[in-house]
Amino acid sequence: MVEMVREDIKPILSPESIAVIGASRRSGAVGNRIVKNILESGFKGPVYPINPKADKIHGLKCYPSVLKVEGDVDLAVVAVPARIVPEVVEEAGVKGVKGLIVISAGFREIGEEGAKLEKEVLTLCRKYGMRMVGPNCLGVINTSVPMNTTFASSQPIPGSIAFLSQSGALCTAVIDWAPKEGLGFSVIVSLGNSADLNVVDFIEALKEDENTRVIACYIEGISEGDRFVKAVGEVSRKKPVVILKAGLTSMGIRAVSSHTGSMAGSAVAYSTVFKRMGVIQVDSVEDLFNYARAFASQPIPEGRGLAILTNAGGPGIVATDSCEKSGLRLAWLSQETIEKLRAILPEQASVINPVDVLGDASAERYKQALQILLDDPGVNSVIVILTPQAVTQPVETAKAILEVYRSNPKKPILAVFMGGKAVAEAVKILRDNGIPVYEFPEEAVKTVEGMVRYAEYLREPLEQEIPEFERDMDTVRRIIERARLEGRTVLLGPEARLVMKAYGLKVPESGFAQNIRQALAIANKIGYPVALKVVSPHILHKTDVGGVVLNIRSDYELEEAYDSIMRNVAALMPQARIYGVEVQEMVSRGKEVIIGMHRDMQFGPLIMFGLGGIYVNLIKDVSFRLAPIGRKEAYDMITETKAYTLLRGFRGEPPSDIDSVVDTLVRVSRLALDFKEIADLDINPLIVYEKGKNSLALDVKITLSFI
Repeated sequence: MVEMVREDIKPILSPESIAVIGASRRSGAVGNRIVKNILESGFKGPVYPINPKADKIHGLKCYPSVLKVEGDVDLAVVAVPARIVPEVVEEAGVKGVKGLIVISAGFREIGEEGAKLEKEVLTLCRKYGMRMVGPNCLGVINTSVPMNTTFASSQPIPGSIAFLSQSGALCTAVIDWAPKEGLGFSVIVSLGNSADLNVVDFIEALKEDENTRVIACYIEGISEGDRFVKAVGEVSRKKPVVILKAGLTSMGIRAVSSHTGSMAGSAVAYSTVFKRMGVIQVDSVEDLFNYARAFASQPIPEGRGLAILTNAGGPGIVATDSCEKSGLRLAWLSQETIEKLRAILPEQASVINPVDVLGDASAERYKQALQILLDDPGVNSVIVILTPQAVTQPVETAKAILEVYRSNPKKPILAVFMGGKAVAEAVKILRDNGIPVYEFPEEAVKTVEGMVRYAEYLREPLEQEIPEFERDMDTVRRIIERARLEGRTVLLGPEARLVMKAYGLKVPESGFAQNIRQALAIANKIGYPVALKVVSPHILHKTDVGGVVLNIRSDYELEEAYDSIMRNVAALMPQARIYGVEVQEMVSRGKEVIIGMHRDMQFGPLIMFGLGGIYVNLIKDVSFRLAPIGRKEAYDMITETKAYTLLRGFRGEPPSDIDSVVDTLVRVSRLALDFKEIADLDINPLIVYEKGKNSLALDVKITLSFI
């Protein structure tokens, strides 16, 4: 039986009795297949078919209503027309049923009327304290109970992969495909509309399931972002979570005007969150199960050192190229290892990683070479490649690999047996005994890279240290409140700079002027040269409308610049409300980077760093993290971009003040957490000076949301 933390889900994953409401006598009907699958799965408890027009189904006594069942009912599987689902759910509640799986379709997925019906069913579940999977789902399978409440056409084989899917059709395809691939499952859950229980609930429940080693998920959306982050973060520390997220296009994403917002789309938000939580994100169904297969049977590698053992040069080169593309590294073999390989391999063989044992390699040659590689401390994992040649021994080689694996259980071994009929028996032997086998080298390399990524996540500290610092929250609160009272969702330039100052960031000296006379007075106080910038809540990108003039060196040039800005703005944005202009000191040149924040609707503040300036949207050399971030995470963000190469000193240039950039990222992260009204923020550019000389927030844009 499954040991669950979540008692409310136990009746669904590990029931003691099952009623099938809508059981059918007709072969091929959904209600008939469900009863058949429950029986054929080997379920040990009583099964109660509910059908008022039948006496027996599959040899079981039928009941006209769940209320007429003599014993207790843990789980009810509902497969009746949508219009009568509320009626049978009410009866289940009166009976004391604890869990529901609503197979029936015709709810939220069909439109407004269906959504009302779904809400009615959910209200009944709440009334009677029942938990529900679905509606509009395939059902639930738990091979350790055993139990199969789906209407799929076949039974999955037992294994240690849990598969959670928001697509029922994908579930049916996987259940049919998996036995051919030797892929075994502990649990399969088709989530359907997730009106009540969702993917987070089952990820939480499977955390302590001793039969599950890896959780694989296909998801199209997440309704509880904060809860997802917390739950998955906890579970992934105990077992791998591999997710295929579909629907990552930009369609339907809220239009935003900041650089950060325009780049922080759905795909970026999910990948950023997955990275923080240690989730292994994949791009295809094939990768989802390639990774799951390896995590289910192999140990986690202790480093990035990969050895490739092959009997063919071409596939070895392909694997090597894949390593470089994925960020893995080929292990440097020790001199002792090289000498041992030379002693057992023909003279023509390659003893430098990738190790080529040649096309005439026997099973014994493979076995000896594999053992030598595993003995090398610098080798953390091995991919064994075999191509069928005239003297190749696929079956014997498979058995040799297994023998070595069993005596070396701490390092993962993945196999690539290329071919069809010639290697089929060998592939089955390996898969049946826990060695993942792939058709091509790229798949195996990609899988090892995912395993290494997960291993590195596990080595990171569980809690990051979030620095505290003095900040003037009252000033920021007053600025935001004033904007709200004036009906503005964009802070003016001077206001945005005051927010930066309140959080300890350096900004250029400046002043706000409502007319040319005030502008002249400010310019003379600051001292020429100065820059002049239009101030309007309706103009975010001032340069695009001729709202910025730089290097003004006299009163005369200032008057000309003022008139020019007013003419440009009137011509290009006549509807914009102009508050005045900002006079700003001209600052010395440095490296230009961008720091931003976009508040994702699901997950909260995403912090961005990258190359700054006017080409930021074109270059898109950026990295993201989910707030809050500490100094280490901020530094990692910087190193992930090409901006890092410039900041550390390029072609003899002195290094820039990277510490000040780290500090700015941490402070922006804290600002985003302190004020949920801030929807988007750009510091572009942040001018970074030489090491020890700080950085300067030159241009700041802040947009608000009061929803």
